[in-house]
Amino acid sequence: MNAVHVNFQRYAADVVLPDYATAGAAGMDIAAYIDAPVTLAPFERAAIATGFAMQLPDGYEAQIRPRSGLALKYGVTVANAPGTIDSDYRGEVAVILINLSQQSVTITPGMRIAQMVIAPIARCVRQEQSQLDISERGDGGFGSTGF
Repeated sequence: MNAVHVNFQRYAADVVLPDYATAGAAGMDIAAYIDAPVTLAPFERAAIATGFAMQLPDGYEAQIRPRSGLALKYGVTVANAPGTIDSDYRGEVAVILINLSQQSVTITPGMRIAQMVIAPIARCVRQEQSQLDISERGDGGFGSTGF
């Protein structure tokens, strides 16, 4: 397992920085940093503040992903999953949550709302071709390989 050094900035002394819940966790839990509870009506979405910014090393991104328990128990997930934090972004990280359930769900201050995975990126070098190599699959998509 490789370690990647990431610099964090708290916007207030009581901000909970992302952290791993267990030794084997791939993602760090992210907590809501809000002054008051935020209630999401069914199918409503909101950007939830986290109270921190970060500086990723070049060649890395942070992926903001849903927490499985929040999705299963409450129907709340990350709307743009996975959300991407680029290495050159320096603003406060916010998480866009959406309530996919039939009931209102309240996000409370300090609640763990998402997880963040630090991942290496590969830059694409575009090469335009008049034709692409033929493959066994071809242009079949959307269930063409079976269900």
